[in-house]
Amino acid sequence: MNHLSIIVAIGQNNEIGKDNDLLWYISDDLKRFKKITTGNTIVMGRKTFDSLPKGALPNRRNIVLSKQNLKIENAEVFHNIEEIIDATKNEEQVFIIGGASLYTTFIDKVDTLYLTKVDASLDADVFFPKFDWNDWNIEEELTVPKGEKNEYDHSFFKLKRK
Repeated sequence: MNHLSIIVAIGQNNEIGKDNDLLWYISDDLKRFKKITTGNTIVMGRKTFDSLPKGALPNRRNIVLSKQNLKIENAEVFHNIEEIIDATKNEEQVFIIGGASLYTTFIDKVDTLYLTKVDASLDADVFFPKFDWNDWNIEEELTVPKGEKNEYDHSFFKLKRK
């Protein structure tokens, strides 16, 4: 049985992106993302893949969900959620990394949320689905003030489904 998790950074209004790009630059969040996902499987939609500056992320199994028959270097392309779930059933850790439609599809299927809550309200065109914090136990929480490499105050959470 695979272990499904979501990893995401959200603003005060659940915003996650605009024009297929992130809304902020938070070095600590990028380092946390790399540390948590390295050596594991990451699942993303095609637009999220297209937003990656250098293509497939190294040292991870990259899976892209797309309706198109694409060939992507260093990534596997699947056409539906069931194929992805079947293809990752023996994986120890599988991370859903975006975008919004994948988050919406998987929010009720995951048992862990790795959440970065950014203390900002920014103009966005993509949002993380609404979820009830009461459905989750906070396993880890760390608040980090903005600084030279972190544009905004933010908090890291690891949430486990109750």
